[in-house]
Amino acid sequence: AASMSTDLYGMAALDACTQILKRLAPLRARLGPGKSLADVAKVANMERVDLSAHGFFAVDDARCGFIWDLDPMPTKPDGTPDNSKRGLPFNYFTQGVACAEVELDVLSGDHTVTRADMLVDVGSTINAHIDVGQIEGAFAQGVGLCTIEEVTWADSDHQWVKPRGRLFTRGPGGYKLPSFNDVPHDLRVGLLAGVPNKFAVHSSKAVGEPPLFLGFSAFLALKDAVRAARAEHAGTDPSTDAFELRSPATSERLRMACLDRFALESIRRNGHADAKAYQPKGSF
Repeated sequence: AASMSTDLYGMAALDACTQILKRLAPLRARLGPGKSLADVAKVANMERVDLSAHGFFAVDDARCGFIWDLDPMPTKPDGTPDNSKRGLPFNYFTQGVACAEVELDVLSGDHTVTRADMLVDVGSTINAHIDVGQIEGAFAQGVGLCTIEEVTWADSDHQWVKPRGRLFTRGPGGYKLPSFNDVPHDLRVGLLAGVPNKFAVHSSKAVGEPPLFLGFSAFLALKDAVRAARAEHAGTDPSTDAFELRSPATSERLRMACLDRFALESIRRNGHADAKAYQPKGSF
């Protein structure tokens, strides 16, 4: 995983705690098992035992050192690159899976994510509430990224944006952000059990990027809904209708991809002979 805050700070804190526990070990043995931490700390203070420590941790180069420009490139027997010989790009890997259910209004292109289920590998979680919150937020970001956050540049299709090459959608004033209404009505998050990670503090794993990409399950569900609409309106075969739906799946793209009689007439009047390959320009 590329998110390493807890991995680094947690292991450094664990190192500091281990140092302090080592100093307190003789006192705890002398005082007996019935004494509380406060009692042990009080005695340690009176006997001038240092109760502070400087913890440090760095990921072992053997666990996180990928040689990008290895020359010559090692290859497998079939001639393909053997990346395993180049080291490890990350200390460990994490993953997740998601399933989304959507409703699409084929007349307006508006949609609702009615339910989403996720199962994410975070090792032995340190704080389940924080991990679940990060997963939920990342999923909402991912849904926004692939459905409403359209990037608009000053190019031949957007000549009203000046000067040429300028990014118009530079902030929330220029594009839509996910809001309360974009959150799935029923959002369920599960943390994979029984997957300890020996390379991080207390067998945990960082949340990382997977929940963001899991938001694309909503995009794929919308494409499936459009495929059903195309079969109803245009008589396409859902099993072979491999149409292109570009991300983000804005209302305009979803509406026009449904190929009902209004969309077909609009596409025809705009001079596009192949309606099934037609690509709307988006919101602008």
